[in-house]
Amino acid sequence: MVSKPDLSGRTAFITGTTRGIGKRIALGLAEAGCNIVSTGKTVEEDGDLSGTIHQTAQECEDNGVESHAIQLNLRDEDTVSAAVEEAIDVFGEIDIVINNASAIQLSPVENMPANRFDLMTDVNVRGTYLTSRAFIPHLKEIGGGHILTNAPPVTKDRSPGSAAYGWSKLGMTFVTLSLAGELKSDGIAANAFWPVTAIDTRATRYFGMGTEDDWRSPDIVSDAVLEILRRDPEQFTGNTVYDEDILREAGVEDFSQYNITDGDPAPMSAQMFDPDYERSDFSQ
Repeated sequence: MVSKPDLSGRTAFITGTTRGIGKRIALGLAEAGCNIVSTGKTVEEDGDLSGTIHQTAQECEDNGVESHAIQLNLRDEDTVSAAVEEAIDVFGEIDIVINNASAIQLSPVENMPANRFDLMTDVNVRGTYLTSRAFIPHLKEIGGGHILTNAPPVTKDRSPGSAAYGWSKLGMTFVTLSLAGELKSDGIAANAFWPVTAIDTRATRYFGMGTEDDWRSPDIVSDAVLEILRRDPEQFTGNTVYDEDILREAGVEDFSQYNITDGDPAPMSAQMFDPDYERSDFSQ
């Protein structure tokens, strides 16, 4: 396992922490000593969806850090601005912003209603834009920080069968890399991260994206985020990184620790956005 950086005294604002990757990132940072602002839509248990922002906040606090839950609708600009203001009021300083929340629906254009297209555009692209933008004055005031986005490298110009989702995820990356150029002189890093394999989440299971043999646990994404946060924001910015690549740089040789089964997961997630993707140096 990669050793965790010491994030004591730092605070992260993370979107979409009720379950899956977002929750694991929140807990991973909390285990490294980081205070957590847990945000998302779910505040009460739902029969179909387990987890709430408050449960995640409590589990973070169980690791000895401070946490605060804020219900957040990324489609509403006023709500986003109010959430950012509340987080800053509670903690005084937020130096890590993680755009994790995303809407997903994998359908060809003919079968994708306009309102679902709007949902993915609003949550994924616009939500990343609004959240990042709302934090810029604060990050400049405190003298730097990290903006991280759960989105893939921009390597393709089409996505047959999933055009709406594909464009919205690439839009998240586009916004993030643009921010890197705009904010570099302020010591604010902006980077995107993406898993090579499919990750075991509700969405992966719901859309039938392979089987457990094809999946890894969200731990690998959390560890990749921690490795990014180990980097100097003035030096490491404007990058889109795969979890395997950055963890291999950090010394990970055996990735089987992240696998759901004993299988050898294919690079399904990377190939969703780069059909020609091949691992250059892979160890299970």
